Amino acid sequence: MRPSRLPVFDRRRAGVLLHPTALPGGLGAAARQFVDWLADGGFSVWQVLPLGPVGADRSPYWSRADGAINPQLIDWSEAPPVEQRPEEFAAFCRQQSDWLDDYALFEALATAAAGRPWWHWPERLRDRDATELALARERFAPAIARICYEQWVASLQWQALRAYAHERGVRLFGDLPIYAAPDSAMVWSQRTQFQLDERGLPRAVAGVPPDYFAVDGQLWGNPLYDWAQAQRDGYAFWRRRMAIMLEHFDLVRIDHFRGLCDYWAVPAGAITARDGRWEPGPAAALLQALQADFSDLPLVAEDLGIITDQVTALRQDFSLPGMRVMQFGFDGQGNNPHLPHQYERDTVAYSGTHDNDTTLGWYRALDDVTRAQVDLYLRTDDAGMPEALLRALLNSVAPLAMLPVQDLLALGSEARFNVPGTASGNWTWCMSESALSPRLAAHWRALNQVCGRVG
Repeated sequence: MRPSRLPVFDRRRAGVLLHPTALPGGLGAAARQFVDWLADGGFSVWQVLPLGPVGADRSPYWSRADGAINPQLIDWSEAPPVEQRPEEFAAFCRQQSDWLDDYALFEALATAAAGRPWWHWPERLRDRDATELALARERFAPAIARICYEQWVASLQWQALRAYAHERGVRLFGDLPIYAAPDSAMVWSQRTQFQLDERGLPRAVAGVPPDYFAVDGQLWGNPLYDWAQAQRDGYAFWRRRMAIMLEHFDLVRIDHFRGLCDYWAVPAGAITARDGRWEPGPAAALLQALQADFSDLPLVAEDLGIITDQVTALRQDFSLPGMRVMQFGFDGQGNNPHLPHQYERDTVAYSGTHDNDTTLGWYRALDDVTRAQVDLYLRTDDAGMPEALLRALLNSVAPLAMLPVQDLLALGSEARFNVPGTASGNWTWCMSESALSPRLAAHWRALNQVCGRVG
């Protein structure tokens, strides 16, 4: 039986951001040891990035299927053979058929096509001709069975890990990308949900305008949703996405929440995101549809970047916590919302996210004036960083303080996980097996205790 969701905002908590690919092992013993370390350190939330299978660039935000788990996370030493539990495997395939059938066939066809994206497949496969798909399921039956087996094992290990985390008092915090990867089972099997042409190519793509991270904006390249079609079918695609997330997690972050109010649409073929324009999103209609299915709706809104009053109102109308990132706070203005004295009780506070440099790397790259502001605010210097900043987060009024594991380990820029707007060299950092010691756990438990974040 899968564990039910547990409340996260029932008290003050501290958590750690670490994607499982950065663990020195899979979802078995290595992940359980990390949960043990979290519990010993007084941390009761583990936040991960999207868990789905990835493409060549390894980005978890370009997942090939919502329901799937990256098979690279499997601890094969703990994988049961199908022969030992055939009825359980068959039940999993039936229960998850609404995404698993398409995903397994999609991956089998992609392998047969030497990795070419689905819009370059033979036309009848590209356009999902029913007869051609039936023939493909027969032809690639062994590959499809292997892919289904991988997903069964991955699901078993994730749910076992979740149950273990609950036993140790740790909640799991997931991340839902707002957009789907172009070359994914979701887009191939649900073409009417996206703004695509007759060949399956995007008419316009997603991104964001110029901001803190990129002077030309970020050209993500994801196909945009056809929100009129989504409204006509009662937002069924998104309701299923959320159901999958809540099978896996106690709390879910909606990435790029701004895009639900209005989204940056960039013409297909544009070189940068500068040429985009704002288009209206579904706003309250989508959240109402989700709320009708899941009354508690344990969501966090990623409301970073250019945020309008409309976005804030939408978040507050549905009582969703927003995000603050302390690295963004030092622009010389005392009313900067990312400074801890400005936090409110509907805030999830971070030192940095997966898109930021580590706090130590960020601090060392500051200009002299900004570094002096940081030192004055935190009453610290180079020797006291990054812990001085992390202490400020833990002492803040934010009910949930999230600390990237790289900051707990006081690592520099060599441990940065992602640089937005770059296509290579990301998502590869991995923590050493001996990094998280009992002594370090005791240190952070004492800090979490004194800051009222240990129950």
